[in-house]
Amino acid sequence: MTIETGSRADALARAAAMFDEGKLKARLSDFVAIPSTAQEPGYEPYLTQYLEQAIKPWVESLGFTSVTIHPNPLAGFGPILTAERIEDPSRPTVLLYGHGDTVRGLDDQWSEGLKPWELIERDGKWYGRGTADNKGQHVINLMALEATLAARGGKLNANVKLVLEMAEERGSRGLREFVAQNARALAADALIASDGPRVMPEVPTIATGTRGTFHFDLVVKLRDGGVHSGHWGGLTTDPAVILAHAIGTMMDRNGKILVRDWLPRNGVPADVRGVLAGCEVGGGGEAATIDPNWGEPGLTAAEKIYGWNSLIILAMISGQPEGPVNAVAPEARAHCQIRYTVDSDPETFADSLRKHLDAHGLQEVKIQNAFTRMPASRTSPSHPWVVWARESMEKSLGKHVQVIPNSSGGLPGDVFVDHLNVPLVWVPHSYNGCKQHGPDEHLLPGPAREGLLAFAGMYWDLGEK
Repeated sequence: MTIETGSRADALARAAAMFDEGKLKARLSDFVAIPSTAQEPGYEPYLTQYLEQAIKPWVESLGFTSVTIHPNPLAGFGPILTAERIEDPSRPTVLLYGHGDTVRGLDDQWSEGLKPWELIERDGKWYGRGTADNKGQHVINLMALEATLAARGGKLNANVKLVLEMAEERGSRGLREFVAQNARALAADALIASDGPRVMPEVPTIATGTRGTFHFDLVVKLRDGGVHSGHWGGLTTDPAVILAHAIGTMMDRNGKILVRDWLPRNGVPADVRGVLAGCEVGGGGEAATIDPNWGEPGLTAAEKIYGWNSLIILAMISGQPEGPVNAVAPEARAHCQIRYTVDSDPETFADSLRKHLDAHGLQEVKIQNAFTRMPASRTSPSHPWVVWARESMEKSLGKHVQVIPNSSGGLPGDVFVDHLNVPLVWVPHSYNGCKQHGPDEHLLPGPAREGLLAFAGMYWDLGEK
C-alpha cells in the first residue's frame, strides 16, 4: 500500500517508524540517564540540566520559541520550562504538560542487573526511573509532534504551548502560583497531556480529570515514655490498641468506608456511571490483585477506583518494630490518605472524622497535619474536546478508546482548570503495573507505540480545517 506524502497516514507512518527504528527508545534512554530526582538532596542541579540539555534544544528544533526556564515561585522547588509554537492565533491552541522530575532512585532496591538511571530492556519492558512517570510520556508526545511536522512540511496549522515542571513529585509546589502569574501567556483551548496509567495495558484511555489526595495523621499519645510491659501491661492503656480500634471504626473488615460524610455527596453521578459501564480494570502485575469483596459494596471495580473515594493507611507505627522492647509504648501514629473525587468536599473531611471518633468514645485520638496535597479535577466526559480526542484516537488506532471521568491517581489538573479554564484531556501511556514510585519502574513498548500514533493523529487533526 502506497502512503501519500503529506497525508494523515504519512504522519502516522512516520511516528511508527520513529518507534520501529529505535529513535524513541534512544532519546528516552538519554533522558533517563539524567538523575533528575526531586526527592533527594544534592540532585537539584540535575533538575535544571534536564530542562537545559534534554528539553530546550529539542523543542527549539521543533519550532518552539520563547523557550524559557523559570525559577519556581516557591524557593527550594524545581524550575519550570515554558515554550510556545504559534502559527496562527485564530487556529486552535493546545497546552502540553509534563514533568521531568522523578521520585527517589532507590538504587539498592532494583532487581539484579537493573539500574534506575539507565534504560535497560528486559522481557519486553523498558526499565528505568522516569520511563513511565513521566519522561517516557512527554517524550512520546513531543516525538509524535515531530513526526506530524515532518509529514506536513514543518507546519501544523495549529498552535502548541508547553509547560514542563520539575516539582510534581513534591506535590507540584509552585505550579499553581506560576500558572496564575502567567495565565495570559499560557491561555489555550484545551490541555492535552499524558501521565498515569491506562485502565488496562491494551486499552487506550482518556481521563478527563484526577482524584484528589487528602492526608492526615492519627495520633494517640498517652505518656512521655514507655513503661515496663510486665509491671504495667494490663493496667495502663496501650495506644496501639486504641489506634487500631479508631481505624476499625473508620473502615470495616472489607474496606467499606464507615465515615459516610467522606463519600461523594450524591453517590456515583449518572454520567460517570454511564461512561464506566463495561469498563474493565486490571493489568497490575504480580504485585497487586483486584479483590472483588474489598471496598464499597454494589460498585464495579471501575466505579470504585474512578468514581468513588478510598481510605488508605500509608504508614503506622507504635514502639520500635525493628527492635521491640518489653514496654507499653507511649504513643501510636498512623499516616492516612483519602483519594477523593470532585463530588466530595475535602474541607469537611477533618471535622467529619472528629465527630465520628468522638461519637465512638475515642476523644484521645488526635487528628494532626490534615491537608489536601492535590485537589480533584474533572471535565465532563461528554465535553466536545474529549469527544474529538476519542474519535481521533480511535481513527488512528482502529480500536475502542475507554473514557474515564478521572484517573485514579493525583495530577495538578485543577491548576489549569482554575486559572486557564481549559478542559482536561489526559491520555496515559502507562499501566497500573509499571511500578512507578518503586524499584523496577518500566514502560511497556506496546502502549508507547500506540501513544505515538494516537498523538500524531491528534496533531494532524488539529490542523485540519
